[in-house]
Amino acid sequence: MVECPICGKPVKPKDINNHIDSACESFIESSTSTQQNGASTQNPNPYKNPSVSGFFQTPAAKKAAAYPTPNIEPSPSLSFSQKQKNGISGTTPSQSQRKRSFEEVAAPPAQQEEKNIKEEVVEEPAAKKPKINAFQKAAPLAERMRPRTLDDVYGQELVGPHGVLRGLIEQGRLPSVILWGGAGTGKTTIARCIASMVGSRFVEINSTSSGVAECKKIFAEARGELGLTGRKTIIFCDEIHRFSKSQQDVFLGPVESGQITLIGATTENPSFKVQNALLSRCRTFTLQKLTDEDILRILERALSTEGHNYTPSDLIDTELLKYLSAFSDGDARTALNLLELAMGLSTRAGITKADIKDSLTKTLVYDRAGDQHYDTISAFHKSVRGGDADAALYYLARMLQSGEDPLYVARRMVVIASEDVGLADNSMLSLATGAYTAAEKIGMPECRIALAHCTVALCLAPKSTRAYRGLNNAYAALKEPGAAGLPIPIHLRNAPTKLMKELGYGDQYKYNPNYKDGKVVQEYMPEQLRGRRFLEDRDLGTEIDPGAWT
Repeated sequence: MVECPICGKPVKPKDINNHIDSACESFIESSTSTQQNGASTQNPNPYKNPSVSGFFQTPAAKKAAAYPTPNIEPSPSLSFSQKQKNGISGTTPSQSQRKRSFEEVAAPPAQQEEKNIKEEVVEEPAAKKPKINAFQKAAPLAERMRPRTLDDVYGQELVGPHGVLRGLIEQGRLPSVILWGGAGTGKTTIARCIASMVGSRFVEINSTSSGVAECKKIFAEARGELGLTGRKTIIFCDEIHRFSKSQQDVFLGPVESGQITLIGATTENPSFKVQNALLSRCRTFTLQKLTDEDILRILERALSTEGHNYTPSDLIDTELLKYLSAFSDGDARTALNLLELAMGLSTRAGITKADIKDSLTKTLVYDRAGDQHYDTISAFHKSVRGGDADAALYYLARMLQSGEDPLYVARRMVVIASEDVGLADNSMLSLATGAYTAAEKIGMPECRIALAHCTVALCLAPKSTRAYRGLNNAYAALKEPGAAGLPIPIHLRNAPTKLMKELGYGDQYKYNPNYKDGKVVQEYMPEQLRGRRFLEDRDLGTEIDPGAWT
């Protein structure tokens, strides 16, 4: 026997919970079996009747007897008097009837009755307000303003009213595609809009956080979805170039069999970063860099949609939006993040538009291992070749400011000194090698001056490509059948041994310094190439650009 903590009466241990649920009126142990308030002390729950042998009880009943239902705090709207109306005495108590708090049972009758009256007149609770998604509230402005339809995508003709990609989507013939474009041009947005238009199952993965095992699991789910419902699966793989080419093999089978439609997004040149076999199974679309006008339209749309969340300020006007558009350099995500920063700063007292502009930071976009690296050095070389010192200095400053290795630039200038200036000014090769030595010995930031010196000198120097073109002509000759293995004329061969001298090596060779002005009649070409000329007489080409002579 145990003593009830509420009424102090003796109760069997297994009946203590039922005793408390009956308001301490049933399951009381005494010497004789009595009736209390017209209710029998017999267990009201027929499934927990102690007189029934456990052998004949069902497994569920045995489990319920072994693990009594714990008391759980009920809703205040369910009063004790309502429980009595529901027939708690002499019937099996329902789960809601058993969920009674310790305080309800222990309260004095007067207080309990008063509480019951209050609870009985409680009105139905008001409808709950819709919950605000915490992730949506915490998302940056760029994510909240992401377009939901292709009509809201600015600056990309591919998905415009007459765009090629949009036409394929509307015809229901969407192939697997690779979207190639810079950051903030709308690759992810377009992929999500496509998924909403075609009505396919959409799965989004990122190569930085997903692996081959996860991809195979998604392929299996896509195969099952296609077999059961006939619905295809679109897999959007962001930053697909970060998958190694061996990892990209996992997409080949599902893409070729049509189990999935792949939309890959990359900021790198797919020709170098995407496996050729996968590239041949997909269509590559290039997204254009957004213009300042496109960015301005995006910012105006964001301001009209989200501006009410901030204190109105005259600082956020068209002039500032144009400044942010130019500052973002074609990146819509950057522009929206800057607008959000500006709207937040505009609420501070005493702040001016100049203060907002000064608070913005600019990070030069330059990847030393990507297309930016090669495109910029190519533009620098061609500017020097064309004699445009202003453009050459711009690209030089852009590379150095972005963290490019100064020795890399100096090596290219040594090449320019021979390839483009060449015979027109032989001193440029010495100047370029001197600039390389200065960059190696001094380093940044001072070596930038020596590099600028050499850059301007190379731009202003006369140009001659005779040596460079002559070498290329010789290379072209070697591609002719048999030209690479032509025998060296015997009089030009070296004769370091007695046998070679006996074979005639070097015989009849005329040593030029022994002759007046070094002039001799002697053949130097292999017999089959005699009379061929590789070095041309002219320093530059003969083509005429009409615009240069007007």
